Amino acid sequence: MADDPELRRLLWHLLGGARGGENRARIISELRIRPSNLNQLASKLNLEYRSIQHHINILKKNAIVVSEGEKYGMTYFLSPWFEANIATFDDICSKLKFNPANG
Repeated sequence: MADDPELRRLLWHLLGGARGGENRARIISELRIRPSNLNQLASKLNLEYRSIQHHINILKKNAIVVSEGEKYGMTYFLSPWFEANIATFDDICSKLKFNPANG
């Protein structure tokens, strides 16, 4: 599949150009393995709940993740657009020397 230049620019900003980029990469990697709620992500990634909530809101606002459910049961998934272009994420993480799977 052809590279999506809009996603590439967005990921450079969200991961490489903004504070918290490595944590956002870790969240994306975890959601790639298993859709999760905020508590599950905080526990798995050993981050504060409020930090996870902040990063998820940024990822959701930028169409990287989508959610289903309500309140504390809300589960987060990678968006179909992002999943269709996951190779771009892998490429940018590699260039940033992020290894989010082992973060």
